[in-house]
Amino acid sequence: MRILTRTAVALSLTTGSLVVGAATSYEEADVLTVTPIYHMIEVSTPTQQCWEEEVVRRESWRERDSATPSILGAVIGGALGNAVGHHKRNKQVGAVVGAILGSSIARDITRVENNSTYIDTVERCRTVHDRYQEEKLVGYDVVYSYNGAQHKVRMPEDPGATVRVRVNVEPVL
Repeated sequence: MRILTRTAVALSLTTGSLVVGAATSYEEADVLTVTPIYHMIEVSTPTQQCWEEEVVRRESWRERDSATPSILGAVIGGALGNAVGHHKRNKQVGAVVGAILGSSIARDITRVENNSTYIDTVERCRTVHDRYQEEKLVGYDVVYSYNGAQHKVRMPEDPGATVRVRVNVEPVL
């Protein structure tokens, strides 16, 4: 009978159609120890910090986009220049020169006298990252016993008192 089995195996090896019958089953093995495994990780939490700050502001007629002082100065300067001139030609030249001088004087007055200075409160914010170290559970080292031998495996969860093992049985050829 042994000769017949060896011949069948040899014949199936030469034809390439060897069928190996592997049997798989599942059994329970006793857990001996369970050790939780932790790693230190750095955690960063963004936080917004805000505060109030006083700011000095200066505002002039120019910054307010008003042309009134320049126009008013030009009109007054032109009227004065016109009143000073004696002849028609002198009055025209005096009015133009007076308007230019009046506009320049009005601009200088608004720079000196009409500048507003005030204190404004503004809120300023920035994002800061609070960092701290934290232990994170990454798994469990489990030692179990099966068929009198001890085995070790890392598992994502604590298995409890027993662990399920897969048993494969294959013939040796």
